[in-house]
Amino acid sequence: MIRGRAWVFGDDVDTDVIIPGKYLRTRDLRELAEHVMEGLDPSFSSRVQPGDVIVAGKNFGCGSSREQAPLALKLAGISCIVARSFARIFYRNAINIGLPLIEADVRCEPGEIVEVDLSRGKVVVGGREYTGRKLPDFLMEILNDGGVVAHRRKQRERGLI
Repeated sequence: MIRGRAWVFGDDVDTDVIIPGKYLRTRDLRELAEHVMEGLDPSFSSRVQPGDVIVAGKNFGCGSSREQAPLALKLAGISCIVARSFARIFYRNAINIGLPLIEADVRCEPGEIVEVDLSRGKVVVGGREYTGRKLPDFLMEILNDGGVVAHRRKQRERGLI
């Protein structure tokens, strides 16, 4: 179960506003976190807290395929992203780095507490329960292992690859 305070964004949040292109060359991961979402909310990185959840509309993570976008959100402390839909490359990049997400049409206000049960595909906000798209078991396994690199490492240790 994931539980956190909601940050609410609309439709078509693209990777350019999640992490602006001018920060993509940095090797300092703290710098990515310091500039995350500044295209929509310049104060986001100074106010986000570990465990917070993003709730958004459709097509979250559209635009370029930069894998730094989900990484910057994770480094800033975002524990999960709930959106009506995701750009496919953002969706896989998030899974690959171990950032949980779920497709669900959730309505909430900024600051409300969001509870996400990935294993059941359920989201609860203010006593209202929303049914989302449950992640396939193989993606849940990757998330539970901490991302695709950690997952492959564990498979190798178990002699599965």
